Amino acid sequence: LPSRRPSGATAAAVTVAATPAVFGTFGHLLGPPGAGPGLLAAAAPAWLGVTHAVAALGLLAWATPLAPGSVPETPGDVPKAPGTVWRVLALTWEERKVLGAALLCLVLAAIGETSGPYVTGKVLDAIRSGDGLSARAVGMVAAAGATSVLFSGCRGCLFKLLKARLCQSLSLRLFSHLVRQDLDFFHRTPAGNRAQPSPSPPDPSHLSHPIPTILSPQSPSQYSVPSLPSQPPVPIPSCLIYPLMLPQALQRSMVEASARTASGVQESVAAIETIRVFSAEEEEEEQHRWNLAKELRLREQMDLELAFFTLVQRVLQLAIRVLVLFRSQQQLRDGYITPGVLVTFLLYQDTIGGHVQVLLYGFNEFLTNAAAGRKIWEYLDREPTGDVGGTREPPELQGHVTFQKVSFTYPGNPEHPVLKDVTFEVRSGEVTALAGPNGSGKSTAVALLERLRDPGSGRVLLDGIPLPEYEHRYLHRKVVLVEQDPVLFSGTIRENIVLGLEHCKESELREAATAAGAMDFIQGLEQGWDTEVGEHGGRLAAGERCRVALARALLRRPAVLILDEALDDGDEGAVSGRWVHTGLARSVLVVSHRARVLDAADRLVVLDHGAVVETGTPAELREHCGAYSHLLLG
Repeated sequence: LPSRRPSGATAAAVTVAATPAVFGTFGHLLGPPGAGPGLLAAAAPAWLGVTHAVAALGLLAWATPLAPGSVPETPGDVPKAPGTVWRVLALTWEERKVLGAALLCLVLAAIGETSGPYVTGKVLDAIRSGDGLSARAVGMVAAAGATSVLFSGCRGCLFKLLKARLCQSLSLRLFSHLVRQDLDFFHRTPAGNRAQPSPSPPDPSHLSHPIPTILSPQSPSQYSVPSLPSQPPVPIPSCLIYPLMLPQALQRSMVEASARTASGVQESVAAIETIRVFSAEEEEEEQHRWNLAKELRLREQMDLELAFFTLVQRVLQLAIRVLVLFRSQQQLRDGYITPGVLVTFLLYQDTIGGHVQVLLYGFNEFLTNAAAGRKIWEYLDREPTGDVGGTREPPELQGHVTFQKVSFTYPGNPEHPVLKDVTFEVRSGEVTALAGPNGSGKSTAVALLERLRDPGSGRVLLDGIPLPEYEHRYLHRKVVLVEQDPVLFSGTIRENIVLGLEHCKESELREAATAAGAMDFIQGLEQGWDTEVGEHGGRLAAGERCRVALARALLRRPAVLILDEALDDGDEGAVSGRWVHTGLARSVLVVSHRARVLDAADRLVVLDHGAVVETGTPAELREHCGAYSHLLLG
């Protein structure tokens, strides 16, 4: 209940809903001495109608406080959605035909199921009296069973269809609304809070629920009508209630369709700025609608197969019950069993049958989840193809990098090598710049130095030792990369700079921020170091994100600092060795196409079509009027 004072509608709901219980309690206390409490089964039909009507009225009264506008908005960036119950009912009303049919089948199935014990009792009375099974008695059993069988299957199918359609409708509405939100919403709201509602596969944990119940010595492999040893039993195989296993191909298709829908939503949210720039909201909605429609078709197919199984299962159960009654009549007449034995068997049949059915349904859910986890097992069985790293962790590195006849080809395009016999050095205590046109192999060389990939031939050395011999974590602490569009995580500026360093002094943190040029803008923020950067750093400008990432790299005092288009035209002074001279980095490798940044380097390496075409100082290469000069003019 809400913590605020109850409203008049709430008080009325409590009063009305509690009236039947209060009336029954006082009736028992004030009634004749020794009178037992009133039983629902013994109540008059009029009293039952009044009781259910009052309960329905109480339910409506409880929903009244949740009507639109009755729930006050809570302060904050996102107001609480009012009228949740009414909005859900309004959404359900759009599928009123399916809902009405499902409710009708629910009522008819309930009538059939509740009349089953009644007609079974009548049949037992007829058997006990010696009258035998008449056609009327068999017809009553068959009618009650057929009603339950038919409408139970339709009930389950229609409710599953209703759920799938509601999820599809709500998912489409939510996605259409999300892609039209302002960009500030995506920067303020964590990705987890933008979760997309969609139909989910069965929970594998459900499989464990029936285990304590079914692991008992009373779980038989078959049922049989009780009889004396001289009378052979009537076998009732338990396979008749085996769930119809849905085809594995259909289950895999359903899992893949759900994954495709979720992946499409994630991609659209991640690329929301691109969608907004190209005004592609309608195209994204249409693609999402198509994905949902395909998922719904597969789900409807699965539900129809399940409904058909339910129908067949119930028909078999009905036939078994009629067969048991016929056989029991013969054994009662011949004196092989007593009415008590028959009743005991019927009770055991229902109880044990329910346990076995739960087990087999759980096994079916297990197979469904096994199909969903097929891709997971494929990934778990896959072994990494490359070397994960060695064991070397020297206490000190000079930061001298050597590329020795390095060649590299991407696996998807083996006929076009990206690097061809590349040889150059990044000397300790110097700033080396990689220059070249787009597609010349600069970023690939950086990936090889970071050991994101291994060369096809040749070697990359750090202080004369091949990179694969260094321990993986140690290498990435000593060789640090700052990209043009660095990745920041949701959290504060301090948390992003200190990322992964448990023991960091405040003086070291400020020194790194000052060297990266981030100190001024951090101090200018209202919350300073504790300013939230938002998801992917979306609350900071592009230059500010880059300076935070640069401070994060300098804080680690790397042996080799790699700057891949991470400097703007105002940072050429930093490139001229300031970080090297202060000891924040032993050597710096800069990848850039800006003339002022390249001219500030100590040495230049010019790549073209994957090969080194020039090396030397910027002044020497300018005088040579070769590839570097043409690159600047171009």
